[in-house]
Amino acid sequence: MKVGHSLQAKEIKDQLKSLIEQASSIDPNLARRLDEINRWVKNIKPGSLTAKPFVLAFLLEVITDSTIWLAIKSLPCQEEQKAKFEQMTPNERYWYGYLFPKWINATDSKFYIWKQKLMAGEFNQVDDDIIKSIAQDIVSREGSFWQRYIADLSMATDLIVSNRQAKPLCIQVTSVSEEFNHQKYHYWKTTLHLWEIERGLFVSYSPHDANFINQLVNVALYNSDYLAGGKYLKFS
Repeated sequence: MKVGHSLQAKEIKDQLKSLIEQASSIDPNLARRLDEINRWVKNIKPGSLTAKPFVLAFLLEVITDSTIWLAIKSLPCQEEQKAKFEQMTPNERYWYGYLFPKWINATDSKFYIWKQKLMAGEFNQVDDDIIKSIAQDIVSREGSFWQRYIADLSMATDLIVSNRQAKPLCIQVTSVSEEFNHQKYHYWKTTLHLWEIERGLFVSYSPHDANFINQLVNVALYNSDYLAGGKYLKFS
């Protein structure tokens, strides 16, 4: 996401501040989390911030998510909140109804590490093009996907995918070789347990296999519908 000028960076900082104010009475834990993010970017001039597209994209996501979350939390009764969730897609419902509030309320041990990485521009999405292709293929087959920096960096989830049964599945995509695979799989599984993510799919691929995106999407859509709770499937 390219952001044209530092005005937008300044607006983002202002929005962040006003969200902290709003959250302090509605959801103090969110206010704390946003305050942490605010302290992280506070002393960076808008011009310098504009030169950091990943940081800006992350901030925009957090602002969007927090705005939606506060709108839901501000609804006067649970019936209305429930109705709001019912209007969402399954992936949105899973994100706003489950994972995002978890992130607001949990201690995110990886947060300080990846904030440094994002800021230093070391956040390179190696598998970015692959993930884009997978996402496009999922949509072309009438499935749907959800993508968030927080899910990627804290929850080891590149994509949340759902299909006909409307059961979101967290997916991690990696091109690491077999030898490192086991270690990464173990680490992934531990992370999912930590966030109480019920089930997941860990996919490693070989970039040389021309048909792998097609296969991978088949596996993702099928398992989104049929993988049982408590299962963490590895597919390569």
